[in-house]
Amino acid sequence: MEDAIVRMQTEWTEMPQLKLTRRQAQRLWSLSTDVCDAAFATLVTSGFLGQTPEGVYGRHAFIRASSSRGLRTG
Repeated sequence: MEDAIVRMQTEWTEMPQLKLTRRQAQRLWSLSTDVCDAAFATLVTSGFLGQTPEGVYGRHAFIRASSSRGLRTG
């Protein structure tokens, strides 16, 4: 799972406006459901990512700017 977290952080650092659902992330990085869910949980809990009520993950500033419904954090 650590590799998945590093890969995801690297992508979001390089492309901070990236917005993905869990399913999109699984396909993009070829992750199992368990690994993807655990990595997202870690990244949200740490404050690196946020999640909209619609299930879209992204960096906080870019999620807030595009979501009128708010942001879920760990």
